[in-house]
Formats: sequence, C-alpha cells, structure tokens
Amino acid sequence: MIRFINPEETLPLRSLVLRHGAPLPQCHFQGDNEETTFHMGYLDQKGQIVCILTCQQEPLEGYTGLGYRLRGMATHPDWQGKGLGTDLLQAAIDHLATELEADYLWCNARRVAYDFYQHLGFAIVSDEFEIPGIGPHRVMRLRLD
Repeated sequence: MIRFINPEETLPLRSLVLRHGAPLPQCHFQGDNEETTFHMGYLDQKGQIVCILTCQQEPLEGYTGLGYRLRGMATHPDWQGKGLGTDLLQAAIDHLATELEADYLWCNARRVAYDFYQHLGFAIVSDEFEIPGIGPHRVMRLRLD
C-alpha cells in the first residue's frame, strides 16, 4: 500500500540505505517540514514502511515552470528489485502532475540509479559530479507537462 507519510517516518530508511547508519537526527533534509513538501511510503502487508521518497518544491536552475525535487528515495535492502520503487515514484509523479500541476521533477541521482530513472523517462541534464561522503551523481529531470 502506498500512502503519504510524515517526515519522521522517512528517517529509519534514510539512515539505513542512504546515510550508512547515521543517527536519525542527521537524516533530516532542509525543507522536510515545508508546507509544499510531501513524503510518500510503500508499506508491506504488516504495515511496515519499506520504500520512501520525498518531493520538495524547488526549481532547477535554468528551467521554468513549477519544479519539484525528488530526494531521499530509498528501498529497504530486503525489498529491492521487486518494483516497489517504480510503483512509489509513479504514484508521486501522478500526484505531481494531476494534483499539484507541476511542470517537472528533478533529482541528484546516484550513479547506481541512473538506469532506474532513465527507465521512468528521466533525462540526464548534467555532467557527473561528486557529493562528498556519498559519491558520484548526475542531475536528472522528468517533464510532467
């Protein structure tokens, strides 16, 4: 089941998957509690959150229209490769396009996720760059209009 969740519910998976076990307070993102930010989770049959994402209203430099940034997408290691991330991201894309009337969604994609995002229609719009302590990334963008 996919549902909207609160920022605190994202922290355990952010820590486990994205921040190498960092303490939960260190896994908050600036903007997590903004009115225009939303968080979604995929829950297993026991009600445990096994996949998460965050979308923050934030323009991408050089692009016009209403932009949202995808952040903190993570799937529990036991659930990876089962299509949950695709389903969750598609639900977020549908919400952005129909309910929020956003023009595009963008992210700083990790190298290991380039193919995942391209499969969903995202285009690479930057050269590769390094985020210290996290690794190589590229900016990727999906048109929603």
